[in-house]
Amino acid sequence: MSESAISLTESLKNILHAQGAADTGMADITCLGIEHYPHAVSICVKLLDSVIDEIDTEPTQTYYAHYKAVNGLLNELSLRCAMHLEQQGWKAYPIAASLSTMQKEEYRANFPHKTAATLAGLGSIGKNGLFLHRQFGPRVRLATVLTDAPLSCGMPVTKSDCGSCDLCVKACPAGALHGINWTQKISREMIYDPRMCSDFMGAHFGQIGRGFVCGICMAVCPKGEQSKREGSNEIY
Repeated sequence: MSESAISLTESLKNILHAQGAADTGMADITCLGIEHYPHAVSICVKLLDSVIDEIDTEPTQTYYAHYKAVNGLLNELSLRCAMHLEQQGWKAYPIAASLSTMQKEEYRANFPHKTAATLAGLGSIGKNGLFLHRQFGPRVRLATVLTDAPLSCGMPVTKSDCGSCDLCVKACPAGALHGINWTQKISREMIYDPRMCSDFMGAHFGQIGRGFVCGICMAVCPKGEQSKREGSNEIY
């Protein structure tokens, strides 16, 4: 890896962390076949434990407001990252934190932030279908910046470490989780049913954020609880 790639990577991390990112990773995304953009910057912001801990049998209005606020911060961070890259002479394309489209009723995001984050080595995907950060578990939100800049990329994570834990599967009120350990090669539908999840939220949590959030499977995940017990903000 060239000195310029390492220098650019470190400068991006410094900029993003100074503005509120909890972690940042660089990914080689050539496997996704996105023309002009072989690399991605994966940006992670941690959700507040005090907000997530309030979630019990349903989401809260506070969680919904926090969810939106963190998405706003991520969008600002991805914009600043893209502007910095463009100023350095590289192409950069920011992907919003929550930008989804229902194409043929597939309930898919326009870009798989979780895929970029796992390719960057920031963590894996859990039985709940959520990204599990290596330190913070599922208590994070993600955004991505696509770029052609030379970056010092991380080592991809290719499988889950949920093991036999099935707390999220038991807690899911929609029954949408299949209890399957993620690997890089299996489809999203093998892990959970996005339609069941979305339909349940719309039917039961419509009074909270119009049924767009839940968070129950995130709140019960022991990976997030482990982060609280360790009480460390250091990222290695």
